[in-house]
Amino acid sequence: MRLRIATFNVENLVSRNVYGPKERPQIQAPLSLFDFADPEFRAAVQAATAVALEDDERQATALAIAETRADILCLQEVDSLGVLAPFLKHYVHAAGDLRYGHMRLVPGNDPRGIDVAFCARRGLVENEDAITARSWSAATYEELDVHSPEIAELGIAPDQRVFNRDCLEVDVDLGDRGLTLFICHLKSTGYGPRSSSPALRAAEARAVRAIVERRFGAGWREALWIVAGDFNDGPLRIRADGGLVENEAWGGAALTEDFAIDPVRGLVETQRWTYHFRDVGEEGVVADEHVQLDHVLLSPALAAANPAPSVEIIRRGLPYRVPLDPAHPDRSIGYLSTRNDRYPRIGWDRPRASDHCPLVVEIDVPKIPLSPVPKEGS
Repeated sequence: MRLRIATFNVENLVSRNVYGPKERPQIQAPLSLFDFADPEFRAAVQAATAVALEDDERQATALAIAETRADILCLQEVDSLGVLAPFLKHYVHAAGDLRYGHMRLVPGNDPRGIDVAFCARRGLVENEDAITARSWSAATYEELDVHSPEIAELGIAPDQRVFNRDCLEVDVDLGDRGLTLFICHLKSTGYGPRSSSPALRAAEARAVRAIVERRFGAGWREALWIVAGDFNDGPLRIRADGGLVENEAWGGAALTEDFAIDPVRGLVETQRWTYHFRDVGEEGVVADEHVQLDHVLLSPALAAANPAPSVEIIRRGLPYRVPLDPAHPDRSIGYLSTRNDRYPRIGWDRPRASDHCPLVVEIDVPKIPLSPVPKEGS
């Protein structure tokens, strides 16, 4: 059976105007231009602005998902099933031929309420019982044996939760074969102490590995599983001149060193990216690089069955300010804004499908039955 597996950070697919102390990022700019004496009027304008901007962006998000032609979607930054279901119905299904359902989402630990989610092409399985999900959001450092002196120095106790969001374990029973997915969204660099992020992501990666090893025991190499999601980090950074820099602080190393296989490594190095990071300080650009934050990692058994899997990174939903060729010398507004290589209505910075690219890996799933979930305490 051939399947297309996609991971995509859809960027704040939320049903709320405000989460926590911050407004939705896309409405801060237009609202900053106006003074509102009446708080109720401001709230009404905020809601109207959010709806208008959201429609533009979600049409682009839906096009990116439709272009993946994925059988299984692993999504990040989803507020709830209450927003995911209408988004699929009114946007994704209107943009493409595939229909999605079989949704799974469990509220995780993110204070903004953005969670990881699973959904699959309708008809992939015979019934809803063929898909089961288990959240690891409550797992502690101690429980998964990933506490370390580095983590202790941050003031984090062994009994605290290890995942900043979640690791959602999803079993898909395909009849004569099965597949288990571990969907993650590791610690961001944008919230909390930035300097501590690498240590926290590394601990989360070790925790995911521990979960996989506990699930499959000594036979983890022979089992069919995938770790997918937004790791907020990558092993390689591509500079603005096309030069390559190895990331010595790569937080996901525990998942790729003698463990899972990253099929993106089959691409040319300057094409191994799903995110563009650009930071401008008072004296000009201080960082401009392309990185692979999004990953679909295959178990050794899946990798052996797919020595040369098809890999696609869909970039037409990115804003025009992002150079699609990291090594191209011209990064001027005049050059980038006239490329005509994006979806309709994509703007210089917004609207956009997301700040991330969907990553799609197409594989053959061997006839190996779904591995049973071990009993508690075993």
